[in-house]
Amino acid sequence: MNFKYNYYLIPIIIGVILLSIGVKFIESYGIAIFLILPFFIGALTTILLKKYRPEIYSLKNAIFSGFANILVISLAILLVGIEGLICIFMASPILLLFIFIGAAIAHTYVDKIKNTNAIIIFFSTAILGLSFAEKDKTPSLSKVKTSIIINAPIEKVWENVVVFPQLEEPTELLFKAGIAYPINATIEGEGVGAIRYCNFTTGSFVEPITTWNAPTHLAFDVLEQPEPMKEISYWNFDAAHLHDYFVSKNGEFRLKKIDENTTELTGTTWYTHKIYPEFYWRIWSDEIIHLIHNRVLTHIKKEAEK
Repeated sequence: MNFKYNYYLIPIIIGVILLSIGVKFIESYGIAIFLILPFFIGALTTILLKKYRPEIYSLKNAIFSGFANILVISLAILLVGIEGLICIFMASPILLLFIFIGAAIAHTYVDKIKNTNAIIIFFSTAILGLSFAEKDKTPSLSKVKTSIIINAPIEKVWENVVVFPQLEEPTELLFKAGIAYPINATIEGEGVGAIRYCNFTTGSFVEPITTWNAPTHLAFDVLEQPEPMKEISYWNFDAAHLHDYFVSKNGEFRLKKIDENTTELTGTTWYTHKIYPEFYWRIWSDEIIHLIHNRVLTHIKKEAEK
């Protein structure tokens, strides 16, 4: 291989190998994959560009080369069915950011770097080691609350909270792209101990009722839940993050009487996810849960106001 013109294959090959081991075999989705790996790809691309193509080297070219490399890596894992398009799309902002950071820092010290192999070994070991460590990390509990004002008596709203008929097809892009969304809700029994089924496009949430204070408060645990999305891929693959990486724990509806014909309805979900860094992925998960809440609350409003 003529490294002068094929040097760019090195970060691509290493990136595909590390990413494949991390998400396919270790089944870890964390800082190692979403922060350190793109940082490493950006830094390694910069070092190799300066070493093998000094005549075209610049920080700008290094950054864009890093972007190109992460794009090729993403396409590779998409084509072989390791990950789907939705996950790659959601991860892309933070991947590109840390490609940029890695390239910028490597550019600062590139003339002092002598041993590229040592850098490759260090980062590869760190990424795999941290992936193992993150896999068993205990996730924190997050909370999402959404409210709506309904022009109907509180008793009428309550009736549509407990069960609601088929919802209309969604217009939101994330739902059209494959994120699971609610289609209706049914219930077996009444009062505490009843089982509510909130049916999504990928299956049903099984929700034992823990609080039944009609018409003001309905709370439930989540006993079972379906996959959170249907990944877009050439393959019918079963990614690890579709199982037990996003877990809904509890939920509730609270109804507040404003006046005889006005009710405030608030839906709340408590959940965990084992995808890190939490601050980044919580942005996505909170927004998706808000969209789900809005879909349900708007439907309840429509039915109650008929």
